[in-house]
Amino acid sequence: MVLAADSSLTSGATGVPVVLASLSLVLLSIGLAWWLGLRIERRLIEASLRAAVQLLGVGFIFFLIFEATGAIYWAWLWVGVMVAVATVVVVRRARHKISGLALVTTGAVVGSAVISIAVTFGFGVIVYDPVSLVVVAGITIGNAVPSAVLGVNQAVGLSRDRRGELEALLSLGFNRRQIVRFMAPRAARSSLIPQVERTKVVGLIALPGAMTGLLLAGIDPVEAVAVQLLVMYLVLGTAALCVVATVASITRGSVTGDLLVADWVYEEGKDDHT
Repeated sequence: MVLAADSSLTSGATGVPVVLASLSLVLLSIGLAWWLGLRIERRLIEASLRAAVQLLGVGFIFFLIFEATGAIYWAWLWVGVMVAVATVVVVRRARHKISGLALVTTGAVVGSAVISIAVTFGFGVIVYDPVSLVVVAGITIGNAVPSAVLGVNQAVGLSRDRRGELEALLSLGFNRRQIVRFMAPRAARSSLIPQVERTKVVGLIALPGAMTGLLLAGIDPVEAVAVQLLVMYLVLGTAALCVVATVASITRGSVTGDLLVADWVYEEGKDDHT
Protein backbone atom coordinates (compact mmCIF):
# COMPACT_ATOMS: atom_id res chain seq x y z
CA MET A 1 0.00 0.00 0.00
CA VAL A 2 1.63 3.21 -1.13
CA LEU A 3 -0.03 6.43 -0.17
CA ALA A 4 -0.24 9.35 -2.56
CA ALA A 5 -2.36 12.45 -2.54
CA ASP A 6 -3.49 14.65 -5.39
CA SER A 7 -4.96 17.43 -3.28
CA SER A 8 -3.12 19.94 -1.17
CA LEU A 9 -3.32 19.84 2.60
CA THR A 10 -3.46 23.61 2.84
CA SER A 11 -4.98 26.47 0.93
CA GLY A 12 -1.65 28.29 0.84
CA ALA A 13 -2.67 30.72 3.59
CA THR A 14 0.48 30.57 5.67
CA GLY A 15 2.89 33.11 7.04
CA VAL A 16 3.44 35.41 9.99
CA PRO A 17 -0.22 36.57 10.35
CA VAL A 18 -1.43 32.96 10.58
CA VAL A 19 1.24 32.06 13.13
CA LEU A 20 0.39 35.09 15.23
CA ALA A 21 -3.31 34.24 15.05
CA SER A 22 -2.55 30.71 16.20
CA LEU A 23 -0.95 32.18 19.33
CA SER A 24 -4.29 33.60 20.45
CA LEU A 25 -5.07 30.65 22.74
CA VAL A 26 -1.57 30.77 24.22
CA LEU A 27 -1.91 34.49 24.90
CA LEU A 28 -5.34 33.94 26.43
CA SER A 29 -3.90 31.25 28.70
CA ILE A 30 -1.02 33.53 29.72
CA GLY A 31 -3.46 36.32 30.56
CA LEU A 32 -5.69 34.06 32.64
CA ALA A 33 -2.71 32.52 34.41
CA TRP A 34 -1.36 35.96 35.30
CA TRP A 35 -4.77 37.13 36.52
CA LEU A 36 -5.17 34.03 38.72
CA GLY A 37 -1.59 34.18 39.96
CA LEU A 38 -0.72 30.65 38.77
CA ARG A 39 2.90 31.58 37.93
CA ILE A 40 3.05 29.47 34.78
CA GLU A 41 3.31 32.38 32.37
CA ARG A 42 7.10 32.10 32.04
CA ARG A 43 6.90 28.42 31.14
CA LEU A 44 4.30 29.08 28.46
CA ILE A 45 6.35 31.91 26.95
CA GLU A 46 9.58 29.92 27.07
CA ALA A 47 7.93 26.88 25.49
CA SER A 48 6.41 28.98 22.69
CA LEU A 49 9.66 30.80 21.88
CA ARG A 50 11.75 27.66 22.12
CA ALA A 51 9.41 25.78 19.78
CA ALA A 52 9.61 28.57 17.20
CA VAL A 53 13.41 28.76 17.28
CA GLN A 54 13.85 24.99 17.17
CA LEU A 55 11.36 24.45 14.35
CA LEU A 56 12.86 27.23 12.23
CA GLY A 57 16.32 25.78 12.78
CA VAL A 58 15.20 22.26 11.98
CA GLY A 59 13.33 23.48 8.90
CA PHE A 60 16.52 25.07 7.58
CA ILE A 61 18.50 21.90 8.29
CA PHE A 62 15.88 19.78 6.55
CA PHE A 63 16.07 22.04 3.51
CA LEU A 64 19.81 21.45 3.33
CA ILE A 65 19.44 17.69 3.89
CA PHE A 66 16.67 17.06 1.39
CA GLU A 67 18.35 19.11 -1.33
CA ALA A 68 21.81 17.61 -0.81
CA THR A 69 23.43 14.82 -2.79
CA GLY A 70 23.00 11.55 -0.94
CA ALA A 71 20.01 12.92 0.97
CA ILE A 72 19.01 9.49 2.30
CA TYR A 73 22.34 9.15 4.12
CA TRP A 74 21.97 12.61 5.63
CA ALA A 75 18.46 11.61 6.70
CA TRP A 76 19.81 8.55 8.51
CA LEU A 77 22.42 10.77 10.17
CA TRP A 78 19.64 13.05 11.37
CA VAL A 79 17.81 10.03 12.80
CA GLY A 80 20.98 9.24 14.75
CA VAL A 81 21.07 12.81 16.05
CA MET A 82 17.46 12.51 17.20
CA VAL A 83 18.29 9.31 19.09
CA ALA A 84 21.28 10.97 20.77
CA VAL A 85 19.30 14.05 21.78
CA ALA A 86 16.45 11.88 23.10
CA THR A 87 18.85 9.89 25.26
CA VAL A 88 20.48 13.02 26.68
CA VAL A 89 17.09 14.57 27.50
CA VAL A 90 15.86 11.47 29.31
CA VAL A 91 19.08 10.92 31.28
CA ARG A 92 19.19 14.58 32.32
CA ARG A 93 15.67 14.33 33.71
CA ALA A 94 16.90 11.75 36.23
CA ARG A 95 19.19 14.49 37.64
CA HIS A 96 21.46 11.77 39.04
CA LYS A 97 23.93 9.35 37.51
CA ILE A 98 22.04 6.07 37.45
CA SER A 99 24.01 3.11 36.18
CA GLY A 100 22.75 1.71 32.89
CA LEU A 101 20.04 4.33 32.32
CA ALA A 102 21.67 5.84 29.22
CA LEU A 103 22.24 2.42 27.64
CA VAL A 104 18.72 1.22 28.40
CA THR A 105 17.16 4.44 27.09
CA THR A 106 19.19 4.32 23.88
CA GLY A 107 18.23 0.69 23.35
CA ALA A 108 14.53 1.39 23.85
CA VAL A 109 14.53 4.43 21.55
CA VAL A 110 16.60 2.75 18.83
CA GLY A 111 14.55 -0.45 19.03
CA SER A 112 11.29 1.46 18.72
CA ALA A 113 12.56 3.52 15.79
CA VAL A 114 13.97 0.51 13.94
CA ILE A 115 10.75 -1.50 14.31
CA SER A 116 8.61 1.47 13.24
CA ILE A 117 10.80 2.12 10.19
CA ALA A 118 10.89 -1.57 9.25
CA VAL A 119 7.10 -1.99 9.51
CA THR A 120 6.25 1.26 7.72
CA PHE A 121 8.62 0.91 4.81
CA GLY A 122 8.85 -2.89 4.76
CA PHE A 123 5.13 -3.18 4.02
CA GLY A 124 5.21 -0.26 1.60
CA VAL A 125 2.83 1.89 3.61
CA ILE A 126 4.65 4.96 2.30
CA VAL A 127 7.47 5.41 -0.16
CA TYR A 128 10.96 5.11 1.31
CA ASP A 129 12.63 8.48 0.82
CA PRO A 130 14.56 10.97 3.01
CA VAL A 131 11.49 12.99 3.99
CA SER A 132 9.41 9.94 4.92
CA LEU A 133 12.30 8.41 6.87
CA VAL A 134 12.76 11.51 9.01
CA VAL A 135 9.00 11.86 9.56
CA VAL A 136 8.50 8.24 10.67
CA ALA A 137 11.55 8.31 12.93
CA GLY A 138 10.46 11.68 14.31
CA ILE A 139 6.98 10.40 15.19
CA THR A 140 8.45 7.40 16.99
CA ILE A 141 11.23 9.18 18.85
CA GLY A 142 9.02 12.18 19.55
CA ASN A 143 6.60 9.92 21.42
CA ALA A 144 9.38 7.95 23.07
CA VAL A 145 10.86 10.97 24.86
CA PRO A 146 7.83 12.20 26.87
CA SER A 147 6.96 8.63 27.88
CA ALA A 148 10.53 7.92 28.95
CA VAL A 149 10.77 11.23 30.83
CA LEU A 150 7.52 10.50 32.64
CA GLY A 151 8.82 7.05 33.51
CA VAL A 152 12.02 8.58 34.90
CA ASN A 153 10.15 11.16 36.97
CA GLN A 154 7.71 8.61 38.37
CA ALA A 155 10.41 6.06 39.20
CA VAL A 156 12.73 8.59 40.85
CA GLY A 157 9.88 10.11 42.87
CA LEU A 158 8.56 6.70 43.91
CA SER A 159 11.99 5.51 45.03
CA ARG A 160 12.39 8.61 47.21
CA ASP A 161 8.86 8.51 48.61
CA ARG A 162 9.13 4.82 49.48
CA ARG A 163 12.74 4.60 50.59
CA GLY A 164 11.53 3.24 53.92
CA GLU A 165 9.96 0.33 52.04
CA LEU A 166 13.19 -0.16 50.11
CA GLU A 167 15.12 -0.47 53.35
CA ALA A 168 12.53 -2.86 54.77
CA LEU A 169 12.59 -5.05 51.66
CA LEU A 170 16.38 -5.23 51.71
CA SER A 171 16.32 -6.15 55.39
CA LEU A 172 13.98 -9.02 54.50
CA GLY A 173 16.51 -10.34 51.99
CA PHE A 174 15.03 -9.07 48.70
CA ASN A 175 17.46 -8.93 45.78
CA ARG A 176 17.47 -6.27 43.04
CA ARG A 177 15.18 -8.24 40.73
CA GLN A 178 12.61 -8.70 43.48
CA ILE A 179 12.85 -5.01 44.34
CA VAL A 180 12.02 -4.13 40.73
CA ARG A 181 9.05 -6.48 40.65
CA PHE A 182 7.73 -4.98 43.89
CA MET A 183 8.38 -1.28 43.24
CA ALA A 184 8.14 -0.80 39.47
CA PRO A 185 4.47 -1.64 38.68
CA ARG A 186 3.05 1.48 40.35
CA ALA A 187 5.45 3.83 38.56
CA ALA A 188 4.89 2.07 35.22
CA ARG A 189 1.10 2.28 35.47
CA SER A 190 1.20 5.97 36.37
CA SER A 191 3.60 6.74 33.52
CA LEU A 192 1.45 5.03 30.91
CA ILE A 193 -1.82 6.73 31.88
CA PRO A 194 -1.56 9.65 29.37
CA GLN A 195 -0.78 7.44 26.36
CA VAL A 196 -3.26 4.74 27.30
CA GLU A 197 -6.05 7.31 27.77
CA ARG A 198 -5.22 8.95 24.43
CA THR A 199 -5.44 5.55 22.76
CA LYS A 200 -8.75 4.73 24.44
CA VAL A 201 -10.53 7.87 23.23
CA VAL A 202 -9.12 7.92 19.71
CA GLY A 203 -11.93 8.37 17.22
CA LEU A 204 -14.48 9.14 19.95
CA ILE A 205 -13.21 12.45 21.29
CA ALA A 206 -10.12 13.18 19.22
CA LEU A 207 -9.36 12.57 15.56
CA PRO A 208 -5.64 11.76 15.37
CA GLY A 209 -3.28 13.81 13.24
CA ALA A 210 -2.22 11.21 10.67
CA MET A 211 -5.80 10.22 9.87
CA THR A 212 -6.96 13.83 9.71
CA GLY A 213 -4.10 14.79 7.40
CA LEU A 214 -4.79 11.88 5.06
CA LEU A 215 -8.51 12.67 4.92
CA LEU A 216 -7.73 16.29 4.08
CA ALA A 217 -5.39 15.05 1.38
CA GLY A 218 -8.21 13.08 -0.25
CA ILE A 219 -7.16 9.56 0.82
CA ASP A 220 -9.90 6.90 1.09
CA PRO A 221 -11.26 6.92 4.69
CA VAL A 222 -10.71 3.18 5.20
CA GLU A 223 -7.11 3.48 4.07
CA ALA A 224 -6.64 6.53 6.28
CA VAL A 225 -7.94 4.56 9.28
CA ALA A 226 -5.59 1.67 8.51
CA VAL A 227 -2.60 4.01 8.42
CA GLN A 228 -3.72 5.69 11.65
CA LEU A 229 -4.00 2.30 13.36
CA LEU A 230 -0.45 1.55 12.25
CA VAL A 231 0.80 4.84 13.69
CA MET A 232 -1.27 4.51 16.87
CA TYR A 233 -0.05 1.01 17.68
CA LEU A 234 3.56 1.92 16.98
CA VAL A 235 3.25 4.98 19.23
CA LEU A 236 1.56 3.01 22.04
CA GLY A 237 4.20 0.28 21.79
CA THR A 238 6.97 2.87 21.79
CA ALA A 239 5.57 4.56 24.90
CA ALA A 240 5.15 1.26 26.74
CA LEU A 241 8.63 0.03 25.82
CA CYS A 242 10.29 3.25 26.96
CA VAL A 243 8.32 3.35 30.21
CA VAL A 244 9.16 -0.25 31.03
CA ALA A 245 12.84 0.26 30.22
CA THR A 246 13.32 3.48 32.20
CA VAL A 247 11.21 2.49 35.21
CA ALA A 248 12.94 -0.88 35.52
CA SER A 249 16.39 0.69 35.13
CA ILE A 250 15.82 3.38 37.76
CA THR A 251 14.08 1.07 40.21
CA ARG A 252 16.97 -1.35 39.90
CA GLY A 253 19.40 1.54 40.27
CA SER A 254 17.78 2.57 43.55
CA VAL A 255 19.65 -0.36 45.10
CA THR A 256 23.42 -0.79 44.78
CA GLY A 257 25.19 -3.99 43.87
CA ASP A 258 25.90 -4.45 47.58
CA LEU A 259 22.14 -4.39 48.23
CA LEU A 260 22.11 -0.99 49.89
CA VAL A 261 19.80 1.91 49.10
CA ALA A 262 21.58 4.17 46.59
CA ASP A 263 22.76 7.57 47.79
CA TRP A 264 20.66 9.48 45.24
CA VAL A 265 17.46 8.12 46.82
CA TYR A 266 18.20 10.18 49.94
CA GLU A 267 18.98 13.35 48.03
CA GLU A 268 16.42 16.07 47.43
CA GLY A 269 15.70 16.56 43.73
CA LYS A 270 15.94 19.94 42.13
CA ASP A 271 13.25 21.20 39.81
CA ASP A 272 14.44 21.09 36.22
CA HIS A 273 12.82 23.42 33.72
CA THR A 274 15.05 22.57 30.76
